[in-house]
Amino acid sequence: MSKPTIDRRTALQFIGLAAGASVVPAANASSFTTNPAPFIFSLNMSSIRGQHLGFLKELEIASKAGFRHVEIWIDSLREYLDQGGNLKEAKDRLEILGLTVENCIAFAEWAVDDDTRRQKGLEQMKKEMDMVAHLGCKRMAATGKGLPQNPSTSLDAIAERYHTVLDLGDKTGLIPILELWGFQKKLDKVSEVTYIAMESGRKKANILLDIFHLYRGQTPLDTLSLLNPTHVDILHMNDYPATLGANVITDADRIYPGDGVAPIKRILKILKRHDRPLILSAELFNATYYKQDALMVAKTCLEKMKKVVVDV
Repeated sequence: MSKPTIDRRTALQFIGLAAGASVVPAANASSFTTNPAPFIFSLNMSSIRGQHLGFLKELEIASKAGFRHVEIWIDSLREYLDQGGNLKEAKDRLEILGLTVENCIAFAEWAVDDDTRRQKGLEQMKKEMDMVAHLGCKRMAATGKGLPQNPSTSLDAIAERYHTVLDLGDKTGLIPILELWGFQKKLDKVSEVTYIAMESGRKKANILLDIFHLYRGQTPLDTLSLLNPTHVDILHMNDYPATLGANVITDADRIYPGDGVAPIKRILKILKRHDRPLILSAELFNATYYKQDALMVAKTCLEKMKKVVVDV
């Protein structure tokens, strides 16, 4: 595949400079008028996956906790199907529970250098997109799974491969969202994932950000506002303690939003959108929480997120 070309307008859209697109300074955030609800709240099932509830029970807990939006994990769905479940039953249950699947967390190796592995990864991603499309899922995470810790792969090469993934999305009706991974070189900074998205040459390119990964990858927040929030549909919500540096903190150290020192309000003011709500999705991997009642954890996630957005 030849390197995708990107027109000037598409490039400018990603840094908020296209006609009609701008990043509104925090001081003017109250001018939000086109949508009275700038944020909607979602539960990423990572937050309760340590309780080993199973796919349908995870959905039930999310609904009981008050969520109307969720992010599912492909391995949990596959396990449910392998044990005799079916997609129609799952979709019916989602409708009964009043839940919308905003995104599916998946790990196909679409970005790797090895041609055989990459093709296999693309085939896997296509099958998984088709699968979750039956549930009304809107997006699928495009992660850096399979890349070595210090890949020699160029950002331009990853951009070409992301272009291919976006083509798959066109066929299935899902948007593959490029996920920031703070521990994965070449995908650990917003500048890098933004470059990849821009150089894909596709206006549908979208970036999945995360409070924890912004810290882990040490993205400078002073320039985060150069990113146009229109291309960020989901922000993973979590927090971190003051005692752990960015170079040593792990996924398991994530804590509830607002319980740590992350500049969450500052980040939200930058990423707050004016075309449609930003999806705030609680994504935790905390072993202490996994020992607690799942419904209590889910309710706490929602409570903490609602509290942290006050005055944003």
